[in-house]
Amino acid sequence: MFRDRLEAGRRLGDHLHTLLAGETDILVLGIPRGGVIVGRPVADRLGARLDAIVPRKIGAPGEPELAVGALAMAGQEEILVLDHQLVRQLAVSEAYLEEETARQRREIERRVAAYSAGREPVAGRTAVIVDDGIATGLTARVAALSVARLNPKQVLVAVPVAPGETVKAFSRFGLRLEPLETPSPFMAVGQFYRDFRQVEDDEVLAALRQR
Repeated sequence: MFRDRLEAGRRLGDHLHTLLAGETDILVLGIPRGGVIVGRPVADRLGARLDAIVPRKIGAPGEPELAVGALAMAGQEEILVLDHQLVRQLAVSEAYLEEETARQRREIERRVAAYSAGREPVAGRTAVIVDDGIATGLTARVAALSVARLNPKQVLVAVPVAPGETVKAFSRFGLRLEPLETPSPFMAVGQFYRDFRQVEDDEVLAALRQR
């Protein structure tokens, strides 16, 4: 569906340029790492500034890629979203959640410092949170909730690809998710890219330096 993240970003930027016509103060917030790469051409198309927002997944015990929750910061305020059904199903302990949340908080602080993220003010602006795709959407959802605490004009999450059911889930939480494509079946974000290689920190920094 997409050649790589840059092509996905250009296509997403064209879509958002039409969708947000008339908006004059837009801030694009890329979720590292891949979301910042997608966010660069989006910001360029919208004539907007690009910054990074750093939510982190709370992985299940022994299965770090399986999200039982997600964490983000709104200034000094911690925003934590848990998948309570999955937490109960996997019998995840309170002690584990506290320990893993603390570990991810430290990683957020490290990445915010590394990327010099959070420098752009959000209040009064249209905040567009960008990732390279969404599956369950926990990290993007917690990112949107954290940005909403900073008094923006509006918040939307924009991605090249997401499952239709995740779009509906965002709506139920009062959040706006704007995907370019909602294919089915949906197994993983990477299946919709020909080039979905891992993004390194230096690529993120290069994209952000253009802001």
